[in-house]
Amino acid sequence: MLNHQQNERLCRVGRGTPMGQVFRQFWLPVCTSAQLPGPDSPPLRLRLVGQNFVAFRDSSGVVGLLDEQCPHRGASLALGRVEENGLRCLYHGWKFSTTGAIQDMPNCASKAIRANVRAPAYPVREEGGLIWAYVGSASEPPPFTRYAFMNAAPENRTVLRINVSCNYLQLTEGGFDSSHVGILHSDVARPGWMNAAGTTSHDLEHPGALAVVDNDPELELTETDFGFYYAAFREGGQERLNVRIVPFMMPSTRIIPAPTLLFTVFETPADDTHTSTYIVVHGAKPVDRARIIGILGLNDPRFWSERDCEFRASWAEGFWQDRENMKTAWTGFTGLEQEDAVISLSMGPIFDRSIEHLVPADRAVSSLRKMLLQATDRLEAGTPLTLPADLTDVGAPDVFIRKDERSKWRDLTPHHWIGP
Repeated sequence: MLNHQQNERLCRVGRGTPMGQVFRQFWLPVCTSAQLPGPDSPPLRLRLVGQNFVAFRDSSGVVGLLDEQCPHRGASLALGRVEENGLRCLYHGWKFSTTGAIQDMPNCASKAIRANVRAPAYPVREEGGLIWAYVGSASEPPPFTRYAFMNAAPENRTVLRINVSCNYLQLTEGGFDSSHVGILHSDVARPGWMNAAGTTSHDLEHPGALAVVDNDPELELTETDFGFYYAAFREGGQERLNVRIVPFMMPSTRIIPAPTLLFTVFETPADDTHTSTYIVVHGAKPVDRARIIGILGLNDPRFWSERDCEFRASWAEGFWQDRENMKTAWTGFTGLEQEDAVISLSMGPIFDRSIEHLVPADRAVSSLRKMLLQATDRLEAGTPLTLPADLTDVGAPDVFIRKDERSKWRDLTPHHWIGP
């Protein structure tokens, strides 16, 4: 349980807030590559850690990220024209490059103004089907971190963005709550749950397909140079244990295993009460995008659309929960993201953690909060926050081990551990 002051410290992400400063230390995904589909495509208005930006792809295919307001008179550049390798403001025609340099000023001939005024611009990278940006204050951005999905062939990877109207921490914590998988996602995690113990699923592409039925896993954690690994141990019968290992990468990233795929998930705060969830799915073979959208329950247009990536379910329509269907299905929802997003939204825009009661199965959630609070303290003390430049070796094993080999679970992971 957190007190009110700690909860505020973790949840507020605007300029000058402790967690806002933490997020600004890292490269963050800000949109998908598909949202800027080609040279001179329409600009994209973005909100990130409480600040408004505009992203655009110029005539050469280079992506830029600028403050939304034109430095002349403050009009939104998201309404502008993308042409001739620049972004032109509609109000007075000022045109800016991806670096923020003024290329044209139709209403001013002053060379001095052109040389001295710039649109604030931010370092940008395009990797793995995502556009990344560094919006911190350091003159040099930190090293860019590479993840395993960035090495996958484009056909072996698919990228989704889901905008959810709640605080980033509610969504992030769900990814480190192993016990909820076999309960909230009962229909796939333990099909036949209505019959006593239920059965296990054999869906090789589904991250909710637990290998065994055990809703009270024992957890162990080890700190790493990127955050931590947590291992959830479930009884596998006789002398076996199932161990499902999930890594947490600062400040809000996780990798969730499916039998043949990995789901890398980033929670990027737009502001205190809005979050963009980026899900990157990759494997050794081509990924069926329509199948993944179906697994997540995003194939229902009431809930989500590729057009704007907004998750639309709300209390106004009861989240479109199908109460009649609950006679045979657990939640009345369909798909992992439907269930996860709705549960997070049901907590309200920012959940008051001072009223909760944690149990041993919440150990990874507690560790996540502790690590984030420690990060705010370190940053305020002047200690920089960084990630390794190469995390391509980090995955999420989900395997069976002998019970007498439980203490060796760390050997299933790359050696990013801190300490022996």
